[in-house]
Amino acid sequence: MATFAYTARDNTGKIIKETAEASSKDALLKQLRERGLNVDSIEEQKAQAAAKKKVGGFRIFGGKVKLKDFSIFCRQFATMINAGVSLVRCLDVLEQQTSSARLKEILREIQIEIQGGATLSRAMAQYPRVFSNLAVGLIRAGEVGGVLDETLERLAQFSENDMELRRKIKSAMTYPVIVMFLAVGIVVFLVTFILPKFMDLFLELGMTEDQFPVPTRMLMSASHFLTAKWWLALIIFSLLTMAINRIKATKTGRRYYDLAMLKLPVFGNLTHMIAIARFSRTLATLLSSGVPILQAMETVAGTVDNDIISDAVLASRASIREGDTIADPLAESKQFPPMVVQMISIGEETGQLDTMLLKVADFYEAEVDAALESLTAALEPVLIVFLGVVVGFIVVAMFLPLIGIISELSQ
Repeated sequence: MATFAYTARDNTGKIIKETAEASSKDALLKQLRERGLNVDSIEEQKAQAAAKKKVGGFRIFGGKVKLKDFSIFCRQFATMINAGVSLVRCLDVLEQQTSSARLKEILREIQIEIQGGATLSRAMAQYPRVFSNLAVGLIRAGEVGGVLDETLERLAQFSENDMELRRKIKSAMTYPVIVMFLAVGIVVFLVTFILPKFMDLFLELGMTEDQFPVPTRMLMSASHFLTAKWWLALIIFSLLTMAINRIKATKTGRRYYDLAMLKLPVFGNLTHMIAIARFSRTLATLLSSGVPILQAMETVAGTVDNDIISDAVLASRASIREGDTIADPLAESKQFPPMVVQMISIGEETGQLDTMLLKVADFYEAEVDAALESLTAALEPVLIVFLGVVVGFIVVAMFLPLIGIISELSQ
C-alpha cells in the first residue's frame, strides 16, 4: 500500500486536503469518487516528502517512531487534554518529555502547523509513516465530536494491545531463532575449521578422497564451497532476498505471498488468527470513536497487513454502500470463521457492532496466546532433536574414515 496526498472537493464545494493509503492512484481515485468527492489532484507521498522544504529549521528524515514511544505519547496526550491543557501546550510538553528524537522533531513541526491554523488531524496526516490512517481517522473523529481525550485513550489502548501482541509473538519466536542460529553456527564452525584438519590428517595417513565414505565426501564438498566460494553463497543469498522483496512489492506477488502465509502448516493458522484479531480490534476502535462505517472499513483494509483479508474487507465495504450487511461478504470470502461472521451479524442486528468486535478481538488474542504457547512447547524438542541429528551427522562423517583406517590396521 502506497501513501498519497490528495486534494478534493465535496458536494458543498469545501476543499479537502488529506492523505490516504491505496494500492495505486487509480484505486484511490475510485475510492474518493465512491465517497462523492471531486478529485483535483493526487500525488504519491514519497514525491511530496522529497520536495518538502524545511519547516521551522528542521527536516524530517526517514524511519518510524517505536510503538512504545507512540503509545506513551497517546496516553500522556489524552491525560493532558482531559485535564483542560491547551493543544499547543500539550504538544510542547510532550515534545520535551519524549525520548524519541524522531517524534520530538515531528511534534515541534506539528506545533508550528497548528499555530498556523491547521487542525491536529491534518497536521498529523503530513507524517503517514508515524501517524497511520487509523490514528489520523480517530483523532479527526475526536475533533469533530469534541471527545479528543476519549479517542486518544482508545488509540493508546489499541497501541498497547498491539504492542503486547507483538511482544508475545517476538518472545515465542526468540527461542527457535536462537537455536537455529546456534545450529548454523556449529555447522559452519565444524565444516570450515574442524573438518579440514581431519581431512589433512587422513590424507597424510595415505587415504585418497575417493576412499572416503559418501557422508564424508558430502561434507568435504560443503567445506570447500564455504571456504573457497563463501562470496558466491553470499551473492546467491542476497539475490534471493532481493528477488523475494521485489516480488512482494508487486500487487500480484504480494497476493501470492499473503496467500502462502495463510496456507502454511501451523504458522498459517497463527497468521490468520492475528489478522482476524487486528481486524476486529481496529474496526471496533474506529466505530466506538464515531468514525463512519465506510471510512472505518477503508482504514481497516489498510491495517490488517494481508491483501487476502484486505480484499474481503473492501468487498464488505462495497456491500455496505449498496445497503447490504457487513457479514455476508465476509462469509463469502471464506477468510472469516463462522463464529466471527455470526458475532458481526448479531452486532449489526442489535446495534452493538463495536462491542461484539471487541469480544471477537479478545477471543482471538487469547487464541493467539494459546497457539504461541503450544507452538513454543512443540518446537523446543523438535529443534533439540534437529540440532542433535545435524551435529551427530557431521561428527560421524568426520570419524568414519578414522574407523576405516583402524579396521585396516587391525587386520
